[in-house]
Amino acid sequence: MPKIKIGRVKYTEGWVLIEPTIRELDAKIREAENDTHDRKRKCEALYPIFRISRSHYIYDLFYRRKDISNELYVFCLDQGYADRNLIVKWKSG
Repeated sequence: MPKIKIGRVKYTEGWVLIEPTIRELDAKIREAENDTHDRKRKCEALYPIFRISRSHYIYDLFYRRKDISNELYVFCLDQGYADRNLIVKWKSG
């Protein structure tokens, strides 16, 4: 029986340009999650997490600045680095 290759993703061209920023945003999200939430309401505790948005970063690169290619944009959406429905809402409004 052949071996199944799991977890190997072929990154598209241009990924090395946005990867450090994506990793930095992930670290900021993790830091906001681990922050203390003493004496805060639930909505106040989650607000710093929602302020950090990878989706907005990718939306800004593709639609406003036009710095990334269509292939890289689709790759980011498919891999879950950005929320497709949220970007469609921003684009239409």
